[in-house]
Amino acid sequence: MNAIHRSLLTLAALFVGTIAPVGVHFKVEAQQGSAAAIDAALAGSHRSGANKARDRYRHPKETLAFFGLRPEMTVVEIWPGGGWYTEVLAPVLHERGKLYVAQYGSKPPFPYQQREMDTLAAKLRANPDLYRAVTPTALNFFTNELTIAPPGSVDLVLTFRNVHNWFEEGYGPPNAAQLAFKAMFTALKPGGMLGVVDHRWPDPATEDPGAKNGYISEKRVIELAEGAGFELAGRSDINRNLLDTHDYPEGVWTLPPDLALGERDRDKYLAIGESDRFTLKFVKPD
Repeated sequence: MNAIHRSLLTLAALFVGTIAPVGVHFKVEAQQGSAAAIDAALAGSHRSGANKARDRYRHPKETLAFFGLRPEMTVVEIWPGGGWYTEVLAPVLHERGKLYVAQYGSKPPFPYQQREMDTLAAKLRANPDLYRAVTPTALNFFTNELTIAPPGSVDLVLTFRNVHNWFEEGYGPPNAAQLAFKAMFTALKPGGMLGVVDHRWPDPATEDPGAKNGYISEKRVIELAEGAGFELAGRSDINRNLLDTHDYPEGVWTLPPDLALGERDRDKYLAIGESDRFTLKFVKPD
């Protein structure tokens, strides 16, 4: 091999060495950008001290990273309640993304739902720039408000501790859960993701069909999602709580933040913390 050949091979090796990592660097930078955006949202002054205190139980940074949240996404948050997660999602998405908050609809069946909607509406009014990516929609089974976003327009749908409600009396018809998963599937683009967090019942054979204790099994949720056309894409123990014994007088609401028993055994339940939760990720097939 002469000197010219050696020089050419050396240049080729250098060229390959500089090109090969580009995709890796781009991916790492994108991940760092998403993580930084979530960190900034979590640290924001718009969040109350009480809401920030719950981060230790809800692990929002790790949970949203597992679901693949990125600042340029179009996202739907199902039944956001008073907006605990909305306070995190909206700042991440407000520059380049879009957030639909699918609320309880025009005629929510329970008074607490209207109160939560009023709380979230007040947040949006108080800080319109922060929440400029937010568009309210609805998921109400009684009024047939089932279009949570334009069909096929969404990258990521998120539902936190809601699926068990769709089996409880008063929240909808017997097929409410099926209707919800169909609505989520319809909103997503092919390849889009669905993230589900809920209170875990550990044994599918003994769970309450009506979920009156607030718990639901992973098995039932996976069957629901697959019945709607989703494929299971991953599961995580980010939100597992091994101290939760799942056997309380007032169900999951015995634990914080509700503390349904008031001062009775309060320290005991505070020591357990918030509920044991599963974290599941599904994909809408291409």
